[in-house]
Amino acid sequence: MDCKQIKETITPIQNIMKIKPNRITEVRHLLAKADHIGEDHAHDGVDRRGFLKCMAWAGTGMLWTVSGGVLGSRILGPLTAGAAESSMRDFSFVQISDSHIGFSKPANTDVVGTLKQAIAKINALPAAPDFILHTGDLSHLSEPAEFDTLDQLLKTSRAKQIFYVPGEHDVISDNGKEFRSRYGKGTKGNGWFSFDQRGVHFIGLVNVMNIAEGGLGILGDDQLAWLKDDVSGLSTSTPIVVFAHVPLWSIYPKWGWGTQDAEQALGYLKRFGSVTVLNGHIHQTLKKVEGNVTFHTATSTAFPQPAPGAAPKPGPMKVAPEILPTVLGITEVNYVESSHSLAVVDSKLG
Repeated sequence: MDCKQIKETITPIQNIMKIKPNRITEVRHLLAKADHIGEDHAHDGVDRRGFLKCMAWAGTGMLWTVSGGVLGSRILGPLTAGAAESSMRDFSFVQISDSHIGFSKPANTDVVGTLKQAIAKINALPAAPDFILHTGDLSHLSEPAEFDTLDQLLKTSRAKQIFYVPGEHDVISDNGKEFRSRYGKGTKGNGWFSFDQRGVHFIGLVNVMNIAEGGLGILGDDQLAWLKDDVSGLSTSTPIVVFAHVPLWSIYPKWGWGTQDAEQALGYLKRFGSVTVLNGHIHQTLKKVEGNVTFHTATSTAFPQPAPGAAPKPGPMKVAPEILPTVLGITEVNYVESSHSLAVVDSKLG
């Protein structure tokens, strides 16, 4: 399946909602006929080079690994997900995104409650994650009280540390001043930074400054120069994890779902064997594999948005209360040092 065909093969969420809650295939199951196994070298039913180059997925249904730049995927049920987690863990982290504390419209009148559910899911993991990555839109209007609420909630998580990058809602009222005063200590420029964890190099990028409403994300020359320098001394065998709010691949530019200078940033990462890019912003899980780079967008903990092009414009989408937890969630990532392998599992809240 060509990546450009994603929109044509995804059933719009709105149409799915008219069927039954247990038929939300667009956000929970693989498009099983998208591509078929072509090279099953390990005889385990997984084509590590060609399996599902583009797909839409979320929920508890998928685990993928990256080993030496080669990607493998397999469907997981609740039991196998737990087994993978316990047997494939040198360190782990959780990605959450788009909490939108302060939002109270019909799409979700209790974003605090759904964030609490996400934290409870994190705390219920068999092993506490080493850290959490929050990929932006912590708040809805970047108000101090909204950040206060988020901070108090996340203090209840078992994670040892939390790293943040801003979303456009976190810089909307003061150009990011409040965000950086709370979460930007030790960062560069508008809040970009990097750190290392057991041989994996993590890079937090900021692509939400000075963008028009509905416009594409922007990294800017200063940040790009910093990125080039940041990775210049790393070995090509170093696994790289990049996280930013707006996707670093063009999902649907008409809605601003992409970053206009992402190609230059990704050019600095082409020499690495394993690159994973984690984003938020679009409130749904989409995945794309392009060479040595695997792109992954996360669901929101607050409210869903329409599938790309499935509505006149993006924005909060109201669903039935019993369905809402199935379109919100978290992303858990485990890393195995001996094989330089990342395993990613998306979990819905309900």
